[in-house]
Amino acid sequence: MEANVKAFIEQENYYTEITTGAHTIIADEPLDLGGKDKGFDPMELLAAALSACTLATLKMYMDRKNWTAQKIDVEIHLDNNRETRTTTFTRTLHFEGTDLTEEQIKRLHQIAEACPVHKALTGEITINTHIK
Repeated sequence: MEANVKAFIEQENYYTEITTGAHTIIADEPLDLGGKDKGFDPMELLAAALSACTLATLKMYMDRKNWTAQKIDVEIHLDNNRETRTTTFTRTLHFEGTDLTEEQIKRLHQIAEACPVHKALTGEITINTHIK
C-alpha cells in the first residue's frame, strides 16, 4: 500500500494541516510545549493510526468469519521514554455484545498484531528525507 500525505505549517505555533486526497486533519502541540492544543500531537496521531488499523483489521476478519460484536473498543496507551529512547504501545481490546469463544478471542489477538500499522511499527522502517 502506498500513501501520499502532505502537511504544512505556517506562522501559528505548531498548528499543522495534514491532507490526503479529500481529507484533512489537524495536528498541534499541547499548551506546555508552545502549541494551542487544537489537534492531536504527532505521537497521538501514531497511536490513532494503530487504533484505526487494529479495529478495521479485526472488523474485516470478523465479517469474513461471520463473527459478531455490537461494538469493539480499543485503547492505546503510548509511553515514549526519551531517556531510554524506547516507545511502548499498550493496546487493550474490548468486545461488547458478542459470544466469542476463548479460541476465537486468541485468534483475534493474532489478527490485531497483523494489522498493517502494527507490522510497520514492529518491522524495519526506512525514512528517506529530501529537501527541495
